[in-house]
Amino acid sequence: MLIGDLVEATGLSHRTIRHYDEVGLLPASTRSEGGYRVYSESDLRRMLRIRSMKPLGFTLDEMRELLDTIDALDADPTDPAVREKFAAYVASAQAKRDKLALNLERADALLDELTGR
Repeated sequence: MLIGDLVEATGLSHRTIRHYDEVGLLPASTRSEGGYRVYSESDLRRMLRIRSMKPLGFTLDEMRELLDTIDALDADPTDPAVREKFAAYVASAQAKRDKLALNLERADALLDELTGR
């Protein structure tokens, strides 16, 4: 698929996808003869993971490391060091998600108060 297909599938902008390509998080699988980026289904799954990490506040380096950890876990699901690293990322993502949920509850309470006036 071309970058436009990835934009449509993820809801992200061309600019965002190009940025993730430039920083090495999502390099295009190949390039067409015309120089267009060509992405695979695997690239789409990776982009969806990246998109999910962004609202949790992961830095680009943390995203890269988590993606590398997921790749390593897929290659060898029994590696104890990789499993430990992955578990730490799961715990971090859960804590970040819990904080977002709390902030959403607070925002909802404010909206309830404001719309009740």
